[in-house]
Amino acid sequence: MRTPEPTGAVAANEVRIPVRSGGQRWLVSWHPPPDPPAGTPHGAEGVCVTSGGDVVLITPDGVAWDLPAGRPEPGEDWEQTLHREMDEEACATVLAARLLGFTRGECLTGPERGKVLVRSVWRADVELRPWEARFEIMARRVVAPDEVEDALSLGSHPFAPFIRRELREAAVSHIGRSAP
Repeated sequence: MRTPEPTGAVAANEVRIPVRSGGQRWLVSWHPPPDPPAGTPHGAEGVCVTSGGDVVLITPDGVAWDLPAGRPEPGEDWEQTLHREMDEEACATVLAARLLGFTRGECLTGPERGKVLVRSVWRADVELRPWEARFEIMARRVVAPDEVEDALSLGSHPFAPFIRRELREAAVSHIGRSAP
């Protein structure tokens, strides 16, 4: 197992990175499309991009901002979950979606020990509707691509290497790209 650099790290394919989340320890890895890695489907996350190229963020508390994501309902496939969750959490209609990859988390300690969860990650080109706070989401904001890292507080985010990879794959960030 390789541990990434603490600042500015971008998840590499299938490298298991230790993460602490919810009081539990996980080994999380990035997997490119099209086939999901082994594990229990655990929903979809969207890098929602507006027609102007800005990125949509959501917050449950007005303090911590994140990309919209959620778990599947019975019978939903990966993309159906994406469409529903972007609607519910961001008041965003998905116009086009491109699968970016998957994150796979193996829980090492805590109540979910032994679980292996897989989440699909998408670039979702969206049309925003008027904001309506619903479910657990308190607010939505739209930020320019060069403001996303700061808005998400990636310097202290436990999943920062994966979010950086998502942003890079969605073509909304310069992270991890070679200079021209």
